[in-house]
Amino acid sequence: MVDIAETPQAALRVREALEEDVASGDATTLALVNPGAEASALLLTRQPCAVSGGGVAALVFRTVDPTLRVETRLPDGARANAGEGILRVSGKAASILTGERVALNFMQRMCGIATMTARFVDAVKPYGTLVLDTRKTTPCLRAFEKYAVTCGGGTNHRFGLYDRILMKDNHRKLWLGGDPDRLDLAVEAARAKYPDLMVEVEVETLEECKSALRGRPEWLLLDNMTCDLMRECVALAKGISKTEASGGITLERAAEVAATGVDAISLGCLTHSVPSIDLSLEITL
Repeated sequence: MVDIAETPQAALRVREALEEDVASGDATTLALVNPGAEASALLLTRQPCAVSGGGVAALVFRTVDPTLRVETRLPDGARANAGEGILRVSGKAASILTGERVALNFMQRMCGIATMTARFVDAVKPYGTLVLDTRKTTPCLRAFEKYAVTCGGGTNHRFGLYDRILMKDNHRKLWLGGDPDRLDLAVEAARAKYPDLMVEVEVETLEECKSALRGRPEWLLLDNMTCDLMRECVALAKGISKTEASGGITLERAAEVAATGVDAISLGCLTHSVPSIDLSLEITL
């Protein structure tokens, strides 16, 4: 995945965040700091984490002042120890102070997502199971958050409603074919409308699994199942569809779920409720 910091979307969101925070000017800095003063500052983590968002932080500082110099100490995807420096920024002291909070806000959130993802990736590593994100993201920041998932070793699921067919329980109730028990017909209808998209079907029972598999979807989403039921569905799907487990999967339960043989687990908790990492920017002069 391309570094989000290199995209037009990142430039737009950074400008919006700076406008929100700085608006007519950084009053405290303008009142107290010599505009000609030079400084250097180290952005560091106060707790162990997986790094994400260094490029975004650099983009913030360079948007505030293109003359600022940013040195990367630890790249995105690296693991950082508590107290370790991630990047250094040098140049006009006033510019560094003005960009500080926006840079930290982006990066602490992204590091939090990367760190949580890395914990799940480590938990399921013996089984080769993919760790997937979901669409449970902060509005207008999805690309940042999904990029952070990849920094933690995870894999992106669909980016939106437009790039994959994912038939869930409400779709089953409302689909135009009329028979919620003939999921194979729903798969065929979806393929006829969007032949270039992968089709995934959420199933909750063994009967639904069998029904969907008759349509040979690319993926089955095994929703809120026991591990025993997952194993049965994985066995049925072998050679037909890949399987994704979802619903209430905690870090403590991740290895047990992966051991059922599912190809992937998807986790809304990677983005919807993850704690931010405690980062700090320390002026070193």
